[in-house]
Amino acid sequence: MNDLIIKQAKLINGDVVDVVINEGKIREIGASVGNGLTAKKQIDLDGKYYISAGWIDAHTHCYPASPIYFDEPDLAGAASGVTTMIDAGSVGADDVDHFYSLVQKAKTNVYSFLNIARIGIIAQNELSDMSKIDDESLQKAIKRHPDFVVGIKARMSKSVVGENGILPLIRAKEMQKESGLPLMVHIGNNPPNLDEIADLLTKGDIITHCFNGKPNRILDQDGNLKPAIQRALARGVILDVGHGGESFSFSVAEQAMRIGTYPDIISSDIYHKNRINGPVYSLAAVMTKFLCMGFSLKQVLDCVTVKAADLLHLKGKGHLEVGYDGDVTIFDIKDERIELSDAEGQVRIGTQKFIPIAAIVAGESIATKEGESEYAINL
Repeated sequence: MNDLIIKQAKLINGDVVDVVINEGKIREIGASVGNGLTAKKQIDLDGKYYISAGWIDAHTHCYPASPIYFDEPDLAGAASGVTTMIDAGSVGADDVDHFYSLVQKAKTNVYSFLNIARIGIIAQNELSDMSKIDDESLQKAIKRHPDFVVGIKARMSKSVVGENGILPLIRAKEMQKESGLPLMVHIGNNPPNLDEIADLLTKGDIITHCFNGKPNRILDQDGNLKPAIQRALARGVILDVGHGGESFSFSVAEQAMRIGTYPDIISSDIYHKNRINGPVYSLAAVMTKFLCMGFSLKQVLDCVTVKAADLLHLKGKGHLEVGYDGDVTIFDIKDERIELSDAEGQVRIGTQKFIPIAAIVAGESIATKEGESEYAINL
């Protein structure tokens, strides 16, 4: 007796497969492999709807107790088709134990990029006081939660670092050495200048808000990639979208892709305010914007599944293959005219959109709002 069989599910290449999940893992996948097998639950998609490995949102703010950027993991996550969320620096060493205890109750998988400031984001300027950057407390927190903390986070913009300039990032690179975890760096208004930031980053580090439209952006005045960014990408630095309320520009993204610079990871930077009021709304809405800009369905899905999982070293995630975790997103691609806005009020008109129907987390199904109201699927 298996836990779940998803019958006649459509892959993005058009193939129709069955997926068998048991004890939280994918046990079989292929055409008609579910025939003759039994399961506690069966979902029949009748070849109409798509599945992929569970969607991963690599930049979120889902610590419910945060005073500024907070959300409920299951509202921003599973209820929106996302099976795995990574909180990007809401907490530091002081609050990571509490955060961990809270998310054990969530259906969505949650991980943390630990803020290098031990206080996390309890105010907008957590890196303006260098005494709050405490290596000892950070290393102890990582060791207490080796399966929860998957990286560290430094927000390198003027409002956050105050008069400290590049110094917090220099400290972050020193702190990174012991654990070897990826470092995610938020870029925004300068100082510090983006050139200074990029030149410190090494293979596996992540530039988030990579398509922001602020003066400290990745493009120069002529629309070319700044040399420091070219050097960073050549070293293996990763580009993450991190849309957010102020950090995504259609014009910057379109120009960057026009000259051959593409995101490695598509993420939302979601929290309660930009989820409810926009311009983010959901990871699916951000994915839809990249469809509108010319990404193929496969390119978009890769950026929220296999690439996100592999680049962030999320064991068992991101692959719809035997032996991987039983995390699956069921979704539709709807052909309709849709008006899309970036963080600067620029508007583009799309013709297709992603509609998440359900998230399957370790074999347990969670319907989305659309899945409950518009799609007659017995979950």
